[in-house]
Amino acid sequence: MRQYIRHPFSIPIKYKMNSSGGIHEDDMRNISEGGLCFQAQSQLEIGCEIVINIAVKHPPFEATGVVMWCKEEPTCFEIGVQFDTPTTEFAMRMVEQVCYIEQYRRDVLHYEQRDLAPDEAAREWIEKYAKEFPD
Repeated sequence: MRQYIRHPFSIPIKYKMNSSGGIHEDDMRNISEGGLCFQAQSQLEIGCEIVINIAVKHPPFEATGVVMWCKEEPTCFEIGVQFDTPTTEFAMRMVEQVCYIEQYRRDVLHYEQRDLAPDEAAREWIEKYAKEFPD
């Protein structure tokens, strides 16, 4: 049973394995306080340290975690990453909120053809949805 609720997104991320140093770009699938899941084009080794970069704010959020699982799918690999420090978990909660706002911004553009500035999207999202989240 999961310890944290996972929230789905399709946000681009960059990552690198500390051992290899090469930077890769793929899409985050979901996020929670404890970690995240993303799609990768190649298999990653379980237990390896990974540096994740999410450019949903400036400067981009960056955190180090551990690859906890790697699941082969028909077109990619799904990778589960766990963050283990309270500071990183708190930061992930903030990134989670920013991801919600960015996803809201994309949805409004797609479904309503309104191109919101980030601050406009944040105000609308907070007004509509922030009360649904525990402190």
